[in-house]
Amino acid sequence: MNASVERVRDALAELIKAALISDDDKSLACREAGRDKLAALAADPPTAGSLRMDGAWTLAIQLAETPELAPEEGQVNLTLPRACPFTFDEILDPGFDLDLAVDRVRKSASTG
Repeated sequence: MNASVERVRDALAELIKAALISDDDKSLACREAGRDKLAALAADPPTAGSLRMDGAWTLAIQLAETPELAPEEGQVNLTLPRACPFTFDEILDPGFDLDLAVDRVRKSASTG
């Protein structure tokens, strides 16, 4: 996996975890980690041609589906779409609203 995909995967995984974790404090910690990772991406963006968002999304789901987090994932059933609900340009936009993004992830999954 190239470094660009890994960086985007890690940021998306934090959004997924924030959407799935029921505990407000832990979800907030994931939001903050996601915000930091997205800021780092925006400050030093990879070239769009170096990654596929759907591939990074699939890898992010796998990263977020850790057995350790399963008991805490009470917000939605983890049936997330195959296609990434965000574009590359969208996640790099300075106006990207992380809270709305987390809500979008929740809504894109099957509700429990």
